[in-house]
Amino acid sequence: MTKKIKKQATLFDAILCIGFLVSVLVTCLVFLKEYEISAHIPLIVGGIFTAFIAMTKLGFTWKELEEGILTTINTTMQAILILLVVGMLIGTWILGGIVPSMIYWGLNILSPGIFLVATTLICAIVSISTGSSWTTAGTIGIALLGIGSALGIPTQIIAGAIISGAYFGDKMSPLSDTTNLAPAMAGSNLFDHIRHMLYTTVPALTISLVLYGIIGIKYAGSAIDTTQISEIQNALMLNYNTLSPLLLLVPVAVIAMVIFKIPAIPGLVVGVILGSIVAIGFQGASIADVFVVAKGGYVSSTGMNFVDELLTRGGLDSMLGTVSLMLCALTTGGILEKTGMLEALAKSILKIAKGTFGLVAATIFTAIGTNLAVADQYLAIVIPGSMYKDAFKKQGLAPKNLSRALEDSATITSPLIPWNTCGAYMSATLGIGCFAFLPFAFFNLLCPLISLFYGATGITMEKISQNDNDDIDLVS
Repeated sequence: MTKKIKKQATLFDAILCIGFLVSVLVTCLVFLKEYEISAHIPLIVGGIFTAFIAMTKLGFTWKELEEGILTTINTTMQAILILLVVGMLIGTWILGGIVPSMIYWGLNILSPGIFLVATTLICAIVSISTGSSWTTAGTIGIALLGIGSALGIPTQIIAGAIISGAYFGDKMSPLSDTTNLAPAMAGSNLFDHIRHMLYTTVPALTISLVLYGIIGIKYAGSAIDTTQISEIQNALMLNYNTLSPLLLLVPVAVIAMVIFKIPAIPGLVVGVILGSIVAIGFQGASIADVFVVAKGGYVSSTGMNFVDELLTRGGLDSMLGTVSLMLCALTTGGILEKTGMLEALAKSILKIAKGTFGLVAATIFTAIGTNLAVADQYLAIVIPGSMYKDAFKKQGLAPKNLSRALEDSATITSPLIPWNTCGAYMSATLGIGCFAFLPFAFFNLLCPLISLFYGATGITMEKISQNDNDDIDLVS
């Protein structure tokens, strides 16, 4: 039997398959958005088309494509396990009153003179504690929008502060799905990734706070209506035995484990155990309650919509949608990578993008372009992550440089695009158009610029270490 000769994938093949994928996604997510079609099935359709081209035109067998799919999925198995543990962590932390305590005490920092600064910080605290920018904007964000409006602050500025804080937490929280997905695609360690992002996020947040402080000076003499804040705090107090600051020692312990480089999964499992102990010891929950919440999530029934929407979440089940989306995206990504289509596209782009700055710029603009074309932040992480992973390695740059660039572009710019899933959600939730709050979402605008600056100067662009090589060998 004659062995079928494979053809090398060309730029045309890559554009054909990726163009088809983008067309299907844009059609379903943008033009047919009233049907609320998720990205899962369009991704599978794109994968089927790509597999058809690979088998009929390039000479690949299904077994070879399947090997490519499984290899690609295998590189994200750690992230998938982390996501499942994170789901359990969120559920037990809410049951134990840890997340409610962070929200309760975070609200106490409100002050009329620094409302925009406080809004950014509160949203950052809530988003870090929950790992969700969407939940933050849809609950506390709405309350803060109402309070700020009463002070006479333009709603588009308040919305910018809300989104800045929410996406700082979404980007930096180990509970966030994008924070786990980016290092999985780049081949870096979760906690190394978080630490490396401090170089862009801390300056971006600091500058943002200064700008919000300058804008907020004119409103310093206004009296703040704390009614909504008091209602939220009272609802929390009535439904938990205690919201003592001592409960904040649990997230402090998890942060300490990050600092001392405890591996992600064991560190998060310890967080689940501590959350369970606190739930039983401080809130009077039973072991059965802990098991139920760890699997299915916490269901809040305070009677106050803001609080119930904020706290009804978590559980292993809550992460299954994200896991399935990752699997669908990685199936298509695995075929594109196995057939060399991503390599062909990357080579064409890298002919223009030279050196460290070229790589960083290519990553950032590809991610933003994917956000614009595909309208999904997950794909804006997956596609450039797959395209440039080897290029960063060949350049001698540590994988965490790539994962940081992915987050500085894909995650951060997604709420600024009206037809992106994140932008559509933020606009609908806050009742303000994306282009209205875009100029005031300082954190989201600054992160890509700071990342480009580091790429141009070489500052913080770390080289591959022996540990990085070991990690790459393990997943290859």
